[in-house]
Amino acid sequence: MSNKYPYQILPFKHVRFNDHELLLVNEAGDFYFISIDDFDKFIGYGLPKKNDVFLDLKSNHFLIDTNIAEVIDLLSTKYRTRKRFLNQFTSLHMMVITYRCNHKCRYCQVSSEDSGSYRWDMSPETARRIVDYIFCSPSDEIKIEFQGGEPLLNWETVKETIEYAEQKNKKSRKALEFVVSTNLTLIDRNKLDYLKFHNVYISTSLDGPKSIHDKNRLLRTGGSSYDLFIKKLELTRNILGPDKVSALMTTTKDNLYRITDVVDEYIKLGFDGVFFRALNPYGLAAKNESLHYPIEEFVKSFKEGLKYIIRLNLKGIRFVEYYSTLLLSRILTHFPTGFVDLQSPSGAGICGVIYDYNGDVYPSDEARMLAKMGDKRFLMGNVFKDTYYEIFHGKVMTEIVEKSCVETMPGCATCAFQIYCGADPIRNYLETKDIVGHRPTSDFCEKNKEIIKFLFEIIKDNDEDVQDVLWSWITKRDLKEIRGESFSRYSNQY
Repeated sequence: MSNKYPYQILPFKHVRFNDHELLLVNEAGDFYFISIDDFDKFIGYGLPKKNDVFLDLKSNHFLIDTNIAEVIDLLSTKYRTRKRFLNQFTSLHMMVITYRCNHKCRYCQVSSEDSGSYRWDMSPETARRIVDYIFCSPSDEIKIEFQGGEPLLNWETVKETIEYAEQKNKKSRKALEFVVSTNLTLIDRNKLDYLKFHNVYISTSLDGPKSIHDKNRLLRTGGSSYDLFIKKLELTRNILGPDKVSALMTTTKDNLYRITDVVDEYIKLGFDGVFFRALNPYGLAAKNESLHYPIEEFVKSFKEGLKYIIRLNLKGIRFVEYYSTLLLSRILTHFPTGFVDLQSPSGAGICGVIYDYNGDVYPSDEARMLAKMGDKRFLMGNVFKDTYYEIFHGKVMTEIVEKSCVETMPGCATCAFQIYCGADPIRNYLETKDIVGHRPTSDFCEKNKEIIKFLFEIIKDNDEDVQDVLWSWITKRDLKEIRGESFSRYSNQY
């Protein structure tokens, strides 16, 4: 330690949190709230060593007055833990089994085809070829997700894929999992018996109460898609079990201002959580302006919905908001999350990849949607034309990795929330024709910054009961277990 200074300041970023406080975040994601007066003393090397703020900053690795090597080793371990998602490469493999669909949703992001357009089906031969490439991944965990269109319209290829993958896995011995992304309306007992036998999970869609769901999720043959969904949801749960079925909502202007009604609908139907997901401007969603809304309105609704969910938890109703949980995990722990949008470099192609019906390979579902709109900028290759190495170590993946590290991206490099966030090169390209993008006009950036700041406000308030709720989400444990006692207190804050 230099005799000139009483301590050494370690690298950190900061943002003004309110009129009298700053939020400090170091390179490993540790954070600390500090008054402006104390901050001035801190950076001016004027904090007394016995001062509580000095001790807090030292324990959180913002300054050091002892052996710096030990602290750097600890921070390095935390940082490597956050980047652990890079170790094994791609684990999520999505397959577009068909573009055919029995729905014509107003916001369809892939512009699905009608039920008779068989040329948009993936052939069994293509499916087997894709599975061969999937098992080239060095990851010990493999999840194959069937997407569409409506995958159940090409049921024989779904079955062929499952059975071929299971056969290959007898030798590979990977942790193998299957998910069918379906609107459920074509499900029947025979299909469900098959899915149960092969331990397949279901991901479905629910936009809220009947009036909202039916308005946007339209059956091509007419009638109520909601009524049919409810009927098939009950059948699916009866055979597979409730833990095998999850749902996603698409946020449009129709449910944006009824977010608590959406939450109530999910709870009524027995779901244990919801993912508040903003509308992606691809396919029909890009053309139908009546569905759109300013991103600040989404953030406002997000906050309202999150507060409502916290209140429900405090009343004893366990229910989770999944996007908040991902962000909270990144803020309050050093463990990585598998969500593609919150990775640096981008998780596109690294965490997940998608195979089109004809064997074309794209780094993300959004890249595939962009291709369906006529722009194949992110085509990585084709399983019949290119080797695994040429696809996953080619020009597209190299460029994504080089230009999606938030540590070096303009506007992200100096952001205090950088370590908790990620990059979306495909969305950047869609908006600016540049995969680096432009942060001041990016909805992705504004959304994440505002939501992360709101979560920090909740953390800063330090309401004991609310903190218990958040930790119950992160650790996937019951609230009573978190508290170690029967839950009795109720916070009036929310």
